[in-house]
Amino acid sequence: DASLKYKVRRFHQVSTDEVYGELPLNNLNLYFTEESPLNPTSPYSKSKAMADMFVLNYFHADNLDITISRSTNNYGIYQHPEKLIPKTVKMALNKENITVYGDGLNIRDWMYVLDHCSAIDLILHKGKSGEVYNVGANNQVVNIEIINMVLKHLNISDYNIVYTHDRPQDDKRYALNCDKIINELGWKITFDFNESFEYTVNWFRENYKWILNILEK
Repeated sequence: DASLKYKVRRFHQVSTDEVYGELPLNNLNLYFTEESPLNPTSPYSKSKAMADMFVLNYFHADNLDITISRSTNNYGIYQHPEKLIPKTVKMALNKENITVYGDGLNIRDWMYVLDHCSAIDLILHKGKSGEVYNVGANNQVVNIEIINMVLKHLNISDYNIVYTHDRPQDDKRYALNCDKIINELGWKITFDFNESFEYTVNWFRENYKWILNILEK
């Protein structure tokens, strides 16, 4: 409503790959496209899908200039300590048990946050009004492997992994086909996964006290 009132140039909705639901673990060649039906399974993903519908309604009903991006998992410095990479760094450095949801075999596509930012910037300036764009890096990695990568970069070999009950309605795998934003807008990944991952882990190691301060508050 405020966007209509003040005639904003464009309203961009940052959504998530979770609105599409779950992909099977036994076929890594399956991807969601922008045309895939929405099938959210958790309260979070349902709320994101509903937000997307609200935004699209303003485009169709009120001619509001909108775009939507649906992205995969992000990682990078300053990420909230509850997320997997900073949380693992915190637990490892604090010599706590490293907890893993379920069997640790859920797969996510990991994208460095600045690549996501470049995609949003490109969509804002060149994206077609009323369109949805998938944004991902095609780095499909099992959760337990992400944890092992963090521990390796921290050079920590003495640790204990504890498997806990999986989160309710936790989808096993997400993956996005990003041909649309690549072919139509010329977007591309610029950050190497291994290098940016190591940089992120090192940053959290160096700012370990910052993480603890956030958690204490």
